[in-house]
Amino acid sequence: MIRPIRNEDVEAYVALRREALVNEPMSFASSVDDDFVSDPAVVREQIRKTPDTVIIGAFHGGLVGVVGLYRDRHDKMAHKTHIWGMYVTPAHRRQGIARALIDAALDHARSMAGVALVHLSVSSETPAARKLYESSGFTIGGDEPDAIRHEGRSASELHMALDLKDGYDRSSSIAGSKGARSDGSSRS
Repeated sequence: MIRPIRNEDVEAYVALRREALVNEPMSFASSVDDDFVSDPAVVREQIRKTPDTVIIGAFHGGLVGVVGLYRDRHDKMAHKTHIWGMYVTPAHRRQGIARALIDAALDHARSMAGVALVHLSVSSETPAARKLYESSGFTIGGDEPDAIRHEGRSASELHMALDLKDGYDRSSSIAGSKGARSDGSSRS
């Protein structure tokens, strides 16, 4: 099942976020030591900001994947949203869960009045994530070399965008999971 996380999901989200930062350090700008979204109080505050901020979870016997989306807070930039924090546990990859999460995030962005663009950044260390985003209609707008450094390694960050007017449309709504399959697999 794909749905926004709720207060009762916060502890599971914090644990999954920590797992993501430990297992995939080159995929995230945050580290375990400086990640503000690993604080349950911060997560609860993010949940209260819906619909301008949402954290969407994939549930399969527990929380197995997440993605975040937030609207830019500046009035002149409120036509843009940003996807962040995409992660699916290794045991649940290659099952369509990441596709279902990105589709739900895009559906949510489309439901927000005045939103025209969705932005995200993806590490050069995650070609499968890049392929997922490109298959959803995102295009690369820039490449930031040496954006992430961890334990002597460096990765570029690709900045991608999707114009909702022109982008790939998988219209459905996450509010009630209309169109989302309960097994977390992708919709066709």
